[in-house]
Amino acid sequence: MTTELDDLSAFVTVARAGGFREAARVSGLSASGLSEALRRLETRLGVRLLHRTTRSISTTEAGTRLFERLSPALTEIDAALDAVHAESDQPAGTLRLNVPANVAKTVLPGILPPFLKAHPQIRVEVTVEDSFVDILASGADAGIRYEEKLEQDMIAVPIGPRSQRIITAAAPAYLAERGRPEHPRDLLDHACLRLRFSSGARATWEFEKGDEVIRIDPPGPLLVQPGSACDLLVEAACAGLGVVRLFEDWLAPAILSGALERIIDAWDKPFSGPMLYYSGRRQLPPPLRAFIDFVRSHASVRSC
Repeated sequence: MTTELDDLSAFVTVARAGGFREAARVSGLSASGLSEALRRLETRLGVRLLHRTTRSISTTEAGTRLFERLSPALTEIDAALDAVHAESDQPAGTLRLNVPANVAKTVLPGILPPFLKAHPQIRVEVTVEDSFVDILASGADAGIRYEEKLEQDMIAVPIGPRSQRIITAAAPAYLAERGRPEHPRDLLDHACLRLRFSSGARATWEFEKGDEVIRIDPPGPLLVQPGSACDLLVEAACAGLGVVRLFEDWLAPAILSGALERIIDAWDKPFSGPMLYYSGRRQLPPPLRAFIDFVRSHASVRSC
């Protein structure tokens, strides 16, 4: 029975990660061990669960059906084990968070280290995704998103700064050569360094001043997906390749050093900061309860 459960868990891990190498990194198991577990499971069930190519792995129709039913079941098993751990003085277990790239870079570094020091028996797994996700189906205990991207029927708790801005900047040398834009539409005549989501869609640049909202899709020489690649946009902008538009926290060091200058800042309207959200339909695992309590206390200290 233990081997069967381990093999089922291995299948869910590989299916969720989209490959053996990434699944091995997330789980701490070897890729060969995961592959052998999948082979045993498929042999025992008599059906193929994964399509394997040299470049990618995807679930078969049978594998998709199995994954959809197993994923929440295994999450509940983890929650049951965490509940047992909760009877001890210190909460223990795994906390799984699904967060956007900006939160991973600018919010979690100030929260996770002290949280993990305060709760040494808790392990945190962070998945960085900027697209909309169903946190329960993804296997996460909680997500962090901005209000317009929160899932329905979720409980939300403020986390991190309560006000943020997305700003526009360029290197002094670039502005000296190409001129300083005075209005968002001026950017249509500039080289702009852009984000592109995993779906292939480019992130529209949105500006707001008073009651006027302007959305543009400017041209540019560089497109990157959100995540650590955003650092590439900053470096490219500092090198004078074009105009960049990102979260203020992400660009702050380059602006402070003088490598970049803010432009069109009258159109950068602040918006509400991120929210930690989770389902109220299930019992909270002790690691998540501890994290929620820590976030709330952290927020109260910062507001003093």
